[in-house]
Amino acid sequence: MSLTSPLFFAFLAAVVIAFHISESVPYRRFVLGAANAIFIASYLSNVTQVLPLLAFLGLGYASIYALYRRQSPLVLAAGVVAILCCYVFLKRFSFFEGLGQLPFPYLTIGLSYILFRILHIMVDVRSGDLTERIGPLAFFRFTCNFLCFVSGPIQRYQDFSAMDGKAAVQIDASVVYAAFSRIATGYVKFVIIAATADYAFTFVSPHLLQPSGYSFLKLCAVYATVASLYTVYLYFNFSGYMDIVIGIGTLLGQTLPENFDRPFSARSFLEFWQRWHMTLSQWFKFYLFNPLLMLLMTWLPSPALTSYLGVLAFFITFGVMGIWHGTTAVFVIYGLLMGAGASINKLWQVACTERLGKKRYRALTESTAYIYSARGLTVAYFVLALTCLWVPELPQFTSLLARLGFAGVVATFVVVAAAFGFAALILDVVQARLRIPTLSGIKGGEITRNLHLAGKMMAIVAVATLLHKAPDFVYKAF
Repeated sequence: MSLTSPLFFAFLAAVVIAFHISESVPYRRFVLGAANAIFIASYLSNVTQVLPLLAFLGLGYASIYALYRRQSPLVLAAGVVAILCCYVFLKRFSFFEGLGQLPFPYLTIGLSYILFRILHIMVDVRSGDLTERIGPLAFFRFTCNFLCFVSGPIQRYQDFSAMDGKAAVQIDASVVYAAFSRIATGYVKFVIIAATADYAFTFVSPHLLQPSGYSFLKLCAVYATVASLYTVYLYFNFSGYMDIVIGIGTLLGQTLPENFDRPFSARSFLEFWQRWHMTLSQWFKFYLFNPLLMLLMTWLPSPALTSYLGVLAFFITFGVMGIWHGTTAVFVIYGLLMGAGASINKLWQVACTERLGKKRYRALTESTAYIYSARGLTVAYFVLALTCLWVPELPQFTSLLARLGFAGVVATFVVVAAAFGFAALILDVVQARLRIPTLSGIKGGEITRNLHLAGKMMAIVAVATLLHKAPDFVYKAF
C-alpha cells in the first residue's frame, strides 16, 4: 500500500473514523489490530505469502512465552539463536545461499523491524524490565503496528502498552491542525524534495556506473554529485515517512518516538548517529553496545583499556548495524565502514583528550574552523559510505572503486567535505543575520496557518503531477 495511493488515504480515513466511534479500549484495540491485518494484506497476492511471517511471529511469541516460564540465560540464548537463524533464512542473505530457500515467494517487508521488537521483549523479560504478560493479540498489535511496520520508528513495548487503545485522544482543532501539518510536511519531503532528488539521481547515476571516457576530475565531480543526490533522497524520503506516521499516530492516540534530530548539524560521526535513525541507534546501544562493552570490561578490567574497549565495541556494533541493512556482501562493507567511522572518531577523541587535556580539547571543538571542518568531514564520510546502498552488487561496486582509484575517492571526499562545510557556514551566518519570522510570529493566526497548509498540499499535487510517478519508500528494501 503506497503512501501516495488513494487506497492508503481511504484506509487511513476509515481507521481514524472507526477508532473514534467509541472510547471502549477493547473496541479500539480491535480496530488497530484489524488495521494492521488489512495493511499487511495489501502487500499480498495470495495467502501463502504471509505464512513465513506468521511462522516468524509464532516463533517469537513462543520464545517469549518460554522466558515467562523460565527466565534463564540459556532459554534467552536459545531463543535469540532460533530467531536470528529464522530471520537470516527468510531474508535470503546472499552469503548463506547454501541454506536453501522456500519454494514460493513470500512477504519480507517488516521482518527487520519485527526482529528488533521481538528481541527487545525477550531481553527485557529476561532482565525483569518487562513484567507484564503479553497476550498474543497485544503481541500482534505491537510487532505489526501498521504505522511502524515498514520501517519503524522502533518503539519499546512498555511505551506502546501505555497507549494501546487507552489514550484519551482529544480531537480538537489544534490537535487536528498539528497532525495534518506534520503529515503535510512529511509529504512535502517525501513527494517533492526526495522525489526530485531521486529523479535527478536516476538521470545522472547511469552515466557514473557505466564505463565512460570521463576525465579524472569529471569522474570525481559526477561521483560527488550522485552520492550527494542519493543522500538528499534518502534523508528526505526517510524523515518524510517518519513525519507522516508520527502525524497519523497523533490522530490515533499514539506518541511515536522521533527518528531524526537535524543530523547534518552533527560535529562528529558519533554525534551524527545520535541524530540519524535515532531509534535504531538507541536499540543497538542498549541491546548490543552496552552489554558488549560490559562483557569486554569484565574480561579486561584494566581502566587504561576502557576507552579502547569502547572503540572495539563501537566497531562491532556499527558493523552489525550495517550488515542488518542488506543481504549482499556490499552491506558487509557498509557495516565495516560505519564501524571504522565510529572507531576512528572515538580514537580521535581519546587522542586529543590525552594530548591537549579536556579543557583545551573542549575549547578546540568550540572554534568556528573546527566546527565546520568537523561537520563537513562527518557528512562527507557518510555520503561516500552510502554508496554501498545504491551500488549493492559487489562486481558493480568494485568496478566503480577501480575506476575512481584511491586518489578519486580521496578527492571526492575532500570536495564534498569542503562544499558541505562551507555551505553550512554560509547558511548559519545568513540565518543568524536575517531574522525571518516564523508562522507564529505572523499576524493572521488561523487563516495564515491554513493558507500555509493549503500551500503545502498544492505544491505536493503539482510536483507529483509533474514527475508522473509516485515515490516509493527507500527503507522498505532493507
